[in-house]
Amino acid sequence: MVKKEYSLEIGGKTLSAEFNDWADQANGSVLVRYGNSAVLATAVMGSKDSNLDYFPLSVEYEEKFYAAGAILGSRFMRREGRPSDEAVLSGRIVDRTIRPLFPKGLKRDVQVIITVLALEEYDTDVLAVTAASLALATSNIPWNGPVSAVRIGLEEGSEQFIVNPTYKQRDEDGSPRAIMDLTACGKDGLINMIEVGSREVSEETLEKALKTASESIEQIQAWQQSIIKEQGKEKSVFPVFTPTPEIEAAFAEIIEPKLAATGGLLGKTELGSFKAEWVKAAAERFEDVPHNKLDAYYEERMDAYVHDLAIKEDKRVDGRAMDEIRPLFAQAGGVSSMIHGTGIFYRGATHVLAALTLGGPGDAQLLDTIEYQEAKKTFMLHYNFPPFSVGETGRVGGMNRRMIGHGALAEKALRAVLPTKDIFPYTIRIVAESLASNGSTSMASVCAGTLALMDAGVPIQKPVAGIAMGMMSDGKTHKVLTDIQGPEDHHGDMDFKVAGTRDGVTAVQMDVKVEGVPVPVLAQAFAQAKKARMQILDVIKGAIEAPREDISSRAPKIITMHVKVDQIGLVIGPGGKMINGIRERTKCDDITIEDDGTIFITGRNGTAEAAQKEIFDLTREFFVGERFEGPVVRMMDFGAFVKIGANTDGLVHVSEVAPFRIGNIADAVELGEVVPVVIKEIDEKGRYNLSIKAADPDWAARKGLSPEQGGGRNDHGGRHSEKDQHRRRI
Repeated sequence: MVKKEYSLEIGGKTLSAEFNDWADQANGSVLVRYGNSAVLATAVMGSKDSNLDYFPLSVEYEEKFYAAGAILGSRFMRREGRPSDEAVLSGRIVDRTIRPLFPKGLKRDVQVIITVLALEEYDTDVLAVTAASLALATSNIPWNGPVSAVRIGLEEGSEQFIVNPTYKQRDEDGSPRAIMDLTACGKDGLINMIEVGSREVSEETLEKALKTASESIEQIQAWQQSIIKEQGKEKSVFPVFTPTPEIEAAFAEIIEPKLAATGGLLGKTELGSFKAEWVKAAAERFEDVPHNKLDAYYEERMDAYVHDLAIKEDKRVDGRAMDEIRPLFAQAGGVSSMIHGTGIFYRGATHVLAALTLGGPGDAQLLDTIEYQEAKKTFMLHYNFPPFSVGETGRVGGMNRRMIGHGALAEKALRAVLPTKDIFPYTIRIVAESLASNGSTSMASVCAGTLALMDAGVPIQKPVAGIAMGMMSDGKTHKVLTDIQGPEDHHGDMDFKVAGTRDGVTAVQMDVKVEGVPVPVLAQAFAQAKKARMQILDVIKGAIEAPREDISSRAPKIITMHVKVDQIGLVIGPGGKMINGIRERTKCDDITIEDDGTIFITGRNGTAEAAQKEIFDLTREFFVGERFEGPVVRMMDFGAFVKIGANTDGLVHVSEVAPFRIGNIADAVELGEVVPVVIKEIDEKGRYNLSIKAADPDWAARKGLSPEQGGGRNDHGGRHSEKDQHRRRI
């Protein structure tokens, strides 16, 4: 085997790249390690140009179970199946980072496959970006890399950023708790991809974190450049379409007058009709030019037109100011009483419905991936994008990577304000339905999700809102646009989404179509996004001031109780017999027991209360002086045993039945009879000694017992003398 290894110290650990002949039939491949985590990246390009009107790039992020050192999957399927959501999101990070750096006009299939070989303390998504970059940059595939990635963490109470934090350092349940997890990718001082999940971190903190990230990125960039000088192959040449003067003249004749007539005001409808007219007319004139080339030329010219409007004339295609939001509408509830909580949010022609359902802890999603084994997810936000939302027909059902990504972003934005489990132990699922789309349904889903949470009575700490920012740039001038809509999203250079509360940012995601964005421009985008967020939060507050005091009557009730750790087995019973019996008898929905003895009981119409009583009776502790009424469950010569709890009984000695002597316990009580008792003593072995006469001195008299029947006390309340007792025996 032939191999050569390169290394770099970054974030206190060694980042290494090994070039070997493992995958020597790929155009490019590399094995990258960081700590005990490792990925193999391969890049392959097809040999023929396609006739597609888009660049056919695919990025596959393959998680292998062996990477976790465990045999995972279901009991019936130990083979890796479809990618987990985490794998899809990691693949999207790589895709969004490398895609803008491919040259325009490339139409050959390019496939990048990231195979996770080992996973321990460091997440391999950041590692995958650098690996993909090296595989592409050292191959013969045309690509304007390299590009590098780094993760920046921040812990509560600290001002020191952590470069490439471990899973433990990123864990919000750790101590001190992580308050920011930022992933940034870029090159040459520019940032071209951002992912952030945070707990109300300020924009200023995020800007500092991006500067720190940029410094680390440039260290990795210099390292990659030195590797490429040694390992890089000569890049392939691909045919580039150059429009003829006749095509340019035809565009000026057919389309430019129409653009002039609009006065710079363009919507999806106008752009669509102009394009259809251009393709039809141009195809008739230039029969020898492929339709996809004519289509690409139209897109290129429209892209330039929209850019010129913003950069040279300070205009937007819908006439708004650069920092102006489209009309807003918010509604909490009012859809159906069947749904536990709903929110409807409009931002211009983007409309989203969020529907929320509450469930018990047992409804949590179980995660079993190479990153998370036996973990539980109690908050889920799922995003749907049906074809009717953009006025089209198409496949309905299932999900795609975009839907998974948008849902994960909105989920991340809202998770930061959710109540803790001890305050609100419910499992929460939100489904965001995109009803109409004209720019950033993901951020509209955040707003609709906030409304649904508040309508459902979930005691969130603060409402969250999100907004998408855009940018038009010629490389020197950068114009930041607030609340981008269709044409600006399609023809713009940046999609910068920021969500948060009045006090800070909870999530950020950025994609670009250029090589990157300077950090000062991102600072301006943060400032405009904050201003817009405040306006949206005002509208949300106008729809619903605070979370409703009560949850829906149709939602299950959850009762929380605690038992000692050594009582967990008692509640569960052998093979789950006890806990299953409680479920069946009380008809409650679910009983969930945590390792610390916390029990969550979910039910409706009093079933949760009934189950709580059974568990309380089963596990309760008894004290001297407590009074009960219980049935006689066993008879002995010396007394009777009385049940005082679900699994507890005690002895009433014959001498504790009445204030006078009883000769035979059977004369006083019988099996099944309910009698009053008080705990008189708990002996050293934990046995309970009960007394009827201490609980009710008159009980025996009301039963008709008397000293004459069974022998007992004299008239003066003392015991009979030995002579009297002897006389009675005679």
